Amino acid sequence: LQRVAERLDAAVATTISGQGSISERHPLAVGVVGSNGGTPETRALVDRADLVIFVGCRAGSVTTERWRHPAPGAMPVAHVDVDAATIGVNYRTEAAVVGDARLVLDALDEALGAVAPRDSGTRAAVAAARRAKAERFAALAKSDEAPIRPERLVAELQAVLPDDAVIVADPGTPCPYFSAWYEFARPGRHFISNRAHGALGYSMSAAVGAHYGRPGKTVVSVMGDGSFGFTCGELETIVRNRLPIVFVVVSNAVYGWIKAGQKTQFGQRYFSVDFSESNHARIAEAFGVKAWRVTDPNGLRAALSAALDAGGPALVDVVCQPLHEAAAPVSEWIA
Repeated sequence: LQRVAERLDAAVATTISGQGSISERHPLAVGVVGSNGGTPETRALVDRADLVIFVGCRAGSVTTERWRHPAPGAMPVAHVDVDAATIGVNYRTEAAVVGDARLVLDALDEALGAVAPRDSGTRAAVAAARRAKAERFAALAKSDEAPIRPERLVAELQAVLPDDAVIVADPGTPCPYFSAWYEFARPGRHFISNRAHGALGYSMSAAVGAHYGRPGKTVVSVMGDGSFGFTCGELETIVRNRLPIVFVVVSNAVYGWIKAGQKTQFGQRYFSVDFSESNHARIAEAFGVKAWRVTDPNGLRAALSAALDAGGPALVDVVCQPLHEAAAPVSEWIA
């Protein structure tokens, strides 16, 4: 993928599931696009393209913001997918290849072998978009407000985690923030989320699988407090097996994604989305997990660092701003 992109001087945007296809620090890497984790800067790069190639991507409603970006007919579309039934379903396709993404990209790279890598200005456009995006993020991530801004949590984790850490995120509050703002420096599968299925409680158990699948690497599970309530019983298994996983709970006493949707789509008619505040650190300690509760953003980095050094299961309960009050990177919530 990287070789083909460099030959064509083509920007590479990804879905959430596609994160890791290319290092997000590569000069052609746009980052995540779409209604969940995409930003105005990444959207603008899609809109100005003179050709879009979907590789192993269904071009579904989330990736394309309900088939508006790219706009149908605005530029030619090529589509590569192993499933022939996927190609052309959502966009008229000028060129199509049915095949495995890796094999097709290898063949395309070979076909372009005589083409020298070029610079037609794409790198400069990507760099400008990334600077604008980073500046907007920094203004939020540096905030000392309490409850803690989710952007601050992302920034502090970026500061303390190694580049090869694996982050497993539940589909609610954590997913858009980490997809949009956390920069995965290495290619490969370092971010896991079941966003497409939307099932709360996934992260804690999936992190156990990630630990066994990649032993010796730092594994961090990030969840909302609603998700914690679904699967906190798994902490007994985790403690019994002494798994060195760090759990981060975004605590705001609300089913955040649902409440944010009720705010924007149903005139703030809230129903069955608020629940009592819990001290998740104390709950975790009852299972035998080392735990910290953070309400002051200036204490966040120290707590995260201590959890990473704990040598066993550890949990950081972070009292955060709820989604319906935040500037989450979800386009349908932005006026």
